[in-house]
Amino acid sequence: MEVKEILKNLREKNQLTQEQMAERIHVTRQAVSRWETGETQPNTELLKLLSREFNVSINTLLGAPRTLICQCCGMPLSEDSMISKEPDGHFNEEYCKWCYAEGKFTYTSKESLLDFLVKAMPNPNNQTEKERRVLFDSHLSQLNHWK
Repeated sequence: MEVKEILKNLREKNQLTQEQMAERIHVTRQAVSRWETGETQPNTELLKLLSREFNVSINTLLGAPRTLICQCCGMPLSEDSMISKEPDGHFNEEYCKWCYAEGKFTYTSKESLLDFLVKAMPNPNNQTEKERRVLFDSHLSQLNHWK
């Protein structure tokens, strides 16, 4: 879906006129109209404001142009409800809400996350704990948080 369609759907989902949406984010009705026709797009600051105001990630507002992956555990962040938030309510698209919440990391070390993964993740190939730990560690080591 294109940005223009996403913004129009967001406005309609919230049962707002173009004028009401414009007032809510401090722009003109014409600006909203131009976004919805695809003539222009909101700038970075307006995307941040739209994200906060309507509780959607910037990635979603832009039509999900990139696949988000938690940089702590490697889980795909396929829905906004999975994305962490900063204490001020802004989305932090780098982490899932289980690894990072309210400005704090859940796992203080890679070892503590590895302990959790070895216990919680399915083991369909009946690998030993050591084999699983090595496998998970190789994946985690590629993520920004653990580099």
